[in-house]
Amino acid sequence: MANNKSLLIVSSSGGKNFKLANSLKELVESAYPITTKIINLELYKLPLYIPGIDTDNEVAQELSQEFENSNAFIFCAPEYNGSMPPTLNNVIAWMSTSMDWHSFRELCTGKPVGLATHSGGGGAHVIMAMRQQFSYIGADVMGRACMSGR
Repeated sequence: MANNKSLLIVSSSGGKNFKLANSLKELVESAYPITTKIINLELYKLPLYIPGIDTDNEVAQELSQEFENSNAFIFCAPEYNGSMPPTLNNVIAWMSTSMDWHSFRELCTGKPVGLATHSGGGGAHVIMAMRQQFSYIGADVMGRACMSGR
């Protein structure tokens, strides 16, 4: 892991959540001496995770490296049917199986995680779903979230 502070902003979709990620990047960089990077999960060609298939996937390994090299995260995701979007669920599933369990847990354990959404329905459910998921895998999820809509 790099010695300098680094923030990975993960947009699980393009469009308004990607715009939100860029706005958050600008805000963070104007206030803190931190290296920031945005990734858009839609641009990673990761097949649907199915248990029992080969877990040696270069894209999942590349994403795991992005997470490993970061000290903190912000996840921007729209609400899909009252939960997280499939792109985000799929990435978490791939990373958790393409690495040994101990290494996967270290990707998030003790690292600060901010949650954000731009959702037409308000986004409270996706924030709750992400809070539960990232708390479960050991991240220090921030108490407040950024929610915008319409």
